[in-house]
Amino acid sequence: MFRFPPTVIGAAVLMSTLSTSGLPSRADSQIADLARAGAIRIGVFPSFQFSKDTATGQPRGLAISIARTLAARIGIADVRIVEHPTPPQVIACLQTGGCDFGFMLIDPARATEVDFTPPFVRSDFTYLVPATSPARSATEVDHAGTRVALVRDHASTLAWMRLAKQATPTYVDTYEVAVELMRSGKADAFASIREILLDYAPQLPGSRVLVDSYQSNLAGVAVAKGNPGRLAFVSETLEDMKRSGALQQIIREVGLRGVEVTPPKEW
Repeated sequence: MFRFPPTVIGAAVLMSTLSTSGLPSRADSQIADLARAGAIRIGVFPSFQFSKDTATGQPRGLAISIARTLAARIGIADVRIVEHPTPPQVIACLQTGGCDFGFMLIDPARATEVDFTPPFVRSDFTYLVPATSPARSATEVDHAGTRVALVRDHASTLAWMRLAKQATPTYVDTYEVAVELMRSGKADAFASIREILLDYAPQLPGSRVLVDSYQSNLAGVAVAKGNPGRLAFVSETLEDMKRSGALQQIIREVGLRGVEVTPPKEW
């Protein structure tokens, strides 16, 4: 578990408070348990929302900035990162009480296990293909004999499994292994979220991220079922961040590509 130093969190809390003022009056009852605990714990896994700086090892990403804003609105200065390798482990963390909020893509199967806020950003699922690939669109990848690398349990993989008809899946545990399959010629395409594929494309000279997609996807914040107050609190915070422009600013600051803020909810 990573815990931000108080000096780092203190500055983040101040900035977040300024960018997302207007805490709903009923928030005290919604998140009283978190206020008493003096900390929020976020469940994350390697994704476009969470990564670590390759030089310093410090956590970074959209999930971190949103968590700081949530902490600021509660009036606490402690954000604890509970890192897991895969989305199912983050879901288990929520269900067992080891995490307060989980950051992941919304998927129908996951929604039976945890509750999601309305989506706050969208991107899409597409393919990374090698320089020798004739494919120019997502539909051209789904053909008999095409070997597609997929990371187990990720939303992009779950969506692909529902949609693909002819291509042959090759399941792996990490993005790095998927890239290695491409490099060694053991996979003809790598299916994932666009932002991730754009990050890995430079490791495969001449490779291309296809311009279209096989499905759009939406990200939300997950909470354990049976916590309507906590769900309402984080949902309202995200909507305020949309309206104020804070969420769009975070996307720019963390350098996300191909990620868009969803329209604010009409209350």
